[in-house]
Amino acid sequence: MIRLGLPGGLSADIDPFGAALVALRVPDAAGRPADVLAGVPDPRMGRGFFGVTIGRFANRIAGARFDLDGAAHRLSANDGAHTLHGGAEGFDRRDWAVVDRSDVAVTLALVSPDGDQGFPGRLEARVTYGVQDNGAADPGGVGRLAITMIATADRATPVSLTNHAFFNLDGTDDPAAIRAVDDHRLTIAAARYLPVDDAAIPLGDAPQPVAGTPFDFRAGPTIGQGLRSGHPQLLRVRGYDHCLALDGGGLRPAAVLQASRSGRRMTLWTDAPGLQLYTGNGLDGTVAGKAGAAYRMGDAVCLEPGAWPDSPNRPDFPACILRPGTVYRHRMALAFSALPPCP
Repeated sequence: MIRLGLPGGLSADIDPFGAALVALRVPDAAGRPADVLAGVPDPRMGRGFFGVTIGRFANRIAGARFDLDGAAHRLSANDGAHTLHGGAEGFDRRDWAVVDRSDVAVTLALVSPDGDQGFPGRLEARVTYGVQDNGAADPGGVGRLAITMIATADRATPVSLTNHAFFNLDGTDDPAAIRAVDDHRLTIAAARYLPVDDAAIPLGDAPQPVAGTPFDFRAGPTIGQGLRSGHPQLLRVRGYDHCLALDGGGLRPAAVLQASRSGRRMTLWTDAPGLQLYTGNGLDGTVAGKAGAAYRMGDAVCLEPGAWPDSPNRPDFPACILRPGTVYRHRMALAFSALPPCP
């Protein structure tokens, strides 16, 4: 395990297996640190995607296939008939090599051979985690975790790398005190979202406006406000498991998650076109989590920036193909502030 830390600020534990973010300790306004990630003590324990690096392609690819440059490619089908998070042996199931390390940053590398899970081309990937001060622009800041993902390939191939952390900003250290994130306020800079079918594959008419739906997070509602709304899209996949089409481009603040009880606030920065919102719909109390926690649906929320799901099959979606001679780069950052708890 590799620990990165700031004096008196946040710290992060990184495991080379799955290039996983295993723990993220963030102080509250009184300086009390708490781990804000739900997860397992060892990412080798099953496949819950807790904090791991996802690749070669995050999210779903319909029918476990795609056509590229006139050739059909069949992928590993691990979500019914579809491919989820890179296939049965995605990047989260690999030992990454540590290629650079300091007290505040670590870089891990992985080589994915041609044909890996059906994807074409030899791909070389690197992920760098680094802890930093927020800077003078955020006087209440207690630190930020920057994540940079880069990749190159010798053949054209779809690529979307992301981190799959499960957040509960009130803390997960005490299993008996874990409460659902329904009261977390969530703001997402997105005017459109991608409705899905029963297999969580985007529908043909996606994206659609968020206005008038529980997918409108522009004004910062609580997660529970929409989650309990009975909207057909939420009933279809038992909660949120949808991609929101982020406004703008380049590295920008895409989402803000705020916990009223602890006062911790997280701003997610990304240069990706989409953000998958997932409310842990598959958590059923059977996961042996950290400190003996038994996580249940809604105990944590995932904010996964990346390409839109099924982009390799959707020419109308933002491009996701990495070609030889170019570099894939995804920058994301988690910036934390500590505010007094709401009464």
